[in-house]
Amino acid sequence: MPYLYQDSKPRPAAHPGGARATHSSGKGYEELKRECLRRGVLFEDSDFPPCNSSLFFSENPPIPFVWKRPGDIVKDPKFILGGATRTDICQGDLGDCWLLAAIASLTLNEKTLARVVPLDQNFGPDYAGIFHFQFWQHNEWLDVVIDDRLPTFKGRLVFLHSAELNEFWSALLEKAYAKLNGSYESLKGGSTIEAMEDFTGGIGEMYDVKAAPDNFYEILEKALKRCSMVGCSIDTTSAAESEARTPFGLVKGHAYSVTGIEEVSYRGRQVQLIRIRNPWGQVEWNGPWSDNSPEWHSVSPSEQRRLSQAARDDGEFWMKFEDFKVHFDKVEICNLTPDALEDSTAHKWEVTIHQGSWVRGATAGGCRNFLETFWTNPQIKLHLTEKDDGQDDCTFIAALMQKGRRKLKKLGAEMLTIGYSIYESPGRDGHLGKDFFRYHPSKARSKTYINLREVSHRFKLPPGDYILIPTTFEPHQEADFCLRIFSEKKAITEDLDENVAIDLPEPLHPTPSPQETEEEKQFRALFEQVSGKDMEISAEELEYVLNAVLKKTKNIKFKNLSLISCRNIISLMDTSGNGKLEFSEFKVFWEKMKKWISIFLQFDFDKSGSMSSYELRGALKAAGYQLNNYLLQLIVLRYSDEQFQIEFDDFLNCLIRLENASRVFQALSVKNKEFINLNIGE
Repeated sequence: MPYLYQDSKPRPAAHPGGARATHSSGKGYEELKRECLRRGVLFEDSDFPPCNSSLFFSENPPIPFVWKRPGDIVKDPKFILGGATRTDICQGDLGDCWLLAAIASLTLNEKTLARVVPLDQNFGPDYAGIFHFQFWQHNEWLDVVIDDRLPTFKGRLVFLHSAELNEFWSALLEKAYAKLNGSYESLKGGSTIEAMEDFTGGIGEMYDVKAAPDNFYEILEKALKRCSMVGCSIDTTSAAESEARTPFGLVKGHAYSVTGIEEVSYRGRQVQLIRIRNPWGQVEWNGPWSDNSPEWHSVSPSEQRRLSQAARDDGEFWMKFEDFKVHFDKVEICNLTPDALEDSTAHKWEVTIHQGSWVRGATAGGCRNFLETFWTNPQIKLHLTEKDDGQDDCTFIAALMQKGRRKLKKLGAEMLTIGYSIYESPGRDGHLGKDFFRYHPSKARSKTYINLREVSHRFKLPPGDYILIPTTFEPHQEADFCLRIFSEKKAITEDLDENVAIDLPEPLHPTPSPQETEEEKQFRALFEQVSGKDMEISAEELEYVLNAVLKKTKNIKFKNLSLISCRNIISLMDTSGNGKLEFSEFKVFWEKMKKWISIFLQFDFDKSGSMSSYELRGALKAAGYQLNNYLLQLIVLRYSDEQFQIEFDDFLNCLIRLENASRVFQALSVKNKEFINLNIGE
């Protein structure tokens, strides 16, 4: 699908207080609820109806689901019963453990929970069958409204549910998130940190447990104290291992949440423990410090109460931190602020956001492995001017996120492999060309290219100007992206998308020459042969003349010029308005034509008779037109073929259109200036 280029000028971070209503009616939650109460009806959400398309996009439901409201499932439904806790999250028949692990972490922070799950909702006297939840999406908070019809089978909820059968906040939250992403099936498979960021607008960092720093326990302890959301998982080596159980009761390829970390006094020494929760609500670790392990017999009852230790098959368990490092492979932390967990000092962070697109044939250049197109990617300039306090370098985090891929699953889209490179700026403005990247190595880069929604990394660089290039790994892959720059000191960012500018030579005017050149004699003879005595030719006759001339020109492999091109030429050059071209007008045009042919041949690197659309920026600049990414994208969509090639006929049409547009613009500018002068009395 064609992606429209998005303005990537920096903008401030969004705040949840201004969550945007998303219902197709344009009405917010309160207004929709008031309407239902006034009419005495229960809300029915036409944006996410109770039908198969809201459930699955690739298959029909395996069983006959029945959509029911909570009051039709139990006698006394409650939104939240006894507080929203991690035991309210029990996984159903949907592979969204990554989401449920994030929801379990969400319950550990009351303030964050209340932002995502507004707590003033209930099944009381003002019940109208409508609920709402708020999610962060690409620097914007959205308010998602749903009705409370939920998929059931034999009177039981099919998907996420609470351990308490009459509590429904978690099931309704899952439905709102499914609506946000298009369907329940869209929630199958994912990274816990993705949902964590959607609940907080925070910044994610990943740790390889086997290569974690020596103070990893302190890092996790600080993360939980700062109300960061923490998830963990065990890697799989093949698809067959997904959700395979280990002899110790752990599940591979499954998302867990970290809900606590404590030291306990055990036989006269301190032991480091970590508390993990399986979103299934069952299946637990059976090794040392598990629910019924003998180690607890040596821990005082008061210590057990402090740790909320209880032998219940609820999916939550303690384990020794050393065992955790042996059995788990990955930890995902979503920080509500970008403060380094290794640092003991809190900082005030500056945040800037860039929204942009990789557009096939224009700005989807791929990584540095593809030098011919790499330079066409969007380019963000980063000014690091202030050193960190007491340091020689500037700290910042660059987080690159691809947008909307989960919602596009139903169209066959998958997460793209993304990353970025950072170069020292050469000190000049404007989009950097291919030769710069050919001869200059990167100063820093993302740790890896990976098919996750977001890639982020923390950097320390000396003060100066840098160019950040966000890319997909392969060229020609389209997606929208959001780039967030977090810096300890104020960092200025700007997009190197070029300003629109026109730098054309003065228009040529036919001047009588005492003696015609040999080329002019040949043209005159051909003109007389085609036009007759009036020496004027129509578009059809011009087509014959130009193609006859171009066929005799060496080193040109152009296909024939089209009749449309010739009509456009006449519209550009016809000064008399009779729809024909005089010989004097043709001579002026031929001088333009020779320049345009020369430019085209310069950028037709393989001499195939067509040029890559990725070279169009340079070719148009050589012709006097400096365009921004948005205009460039529109031209590529209009004039390039499926292989991102532009033939000379299309290049010629493009230049004619641009010159006509520049004439109109210049004429309007003159008229506006005259109008202004008249109005100020000049």
